[in-house]
Amino acid sequence: MIQIDNVTKRFPGGQEALSGLSLSIETGEMVFITGHSGAGKSTLLRLIALIDRPTSGSVVVDGQNTSRVSRRRIPAYRRQIGMVFQDHKLLYDRPVFDNVALPLIIAGVSHRDAARKVRAALDQVDLLNKEKQSPETLSTGEQQRVGIARAIVTRPKLLIADEPTGNLDPDLSLEVMRIFRRFNEVGVTLLIASHDIALIDQLGCRRIPLSNGRIEIEEEEDIVTEYSERLLEEQGDLWQ
Repeated sequence: MIQIDNVTKRFPGGQEALSGLSLSIETGEMVFITGHSGAGKSTLLRLIALIDRPTSGSVVVDGQNTSRVSRRRIPAYRRQIGMVFQDHKLLYDRPVFDNVALPLIIAGVSHRDAARKVRAALDQVDLLNKEKQSPETLSTGEQQRVGIARAIVTRPKLLIADEPTGNLDPDLSLEVMRIFRRFNEVGVTLLIASHDIALIDQLGCRRIPLSNGRIEIEEEEDIVTEYSERLLEEQGDLWQ
């Protein structure tokens, strides 16, 4: 689904947010990108969403090399991707229904089909009874679920989320991750940037740790070593 090959992203002034980064995400995976603030997590998601382009290297999403996507074709490219943000990015002068319907309206979907898809998306995040309310009357967790409904209303193949639980308490954070897991179980590929290691460990998904724009190889080796040692111990127990 996603192939990142030797990608570097350099900003004006020479700062490198990503440095020769290579990784791959298979179709149907749920993967977490972790690392401290400034590690390059958000930059990676912006490249995948074609909000930015790499300085060098290639980003291929569902068979499309983003360097070959013209500016005119970016809106069509983004329709295959659902995006969830930490700060929700909701329109507070419109009700929940209109916020979720926005991607469908932009895509030119008929009102009848849009209404059906919006209510299906709201039902998946348990907010069907809130469609007429203003976002500002909702709790922080409910606002985040509105953002998730908007991201999945077009039924994307890929869902990317940038610190989606950053402003939520542990219980709400776990609730949001369980919603993501449900989407993953029906085939949606998920790539989530998060610093909440304890929460990620509860889900048992693959984790890609970044540091200064590179994958932390040492941490990956430690994980492999720990797994190998545990496997050897279990095998030893069997022979005793």
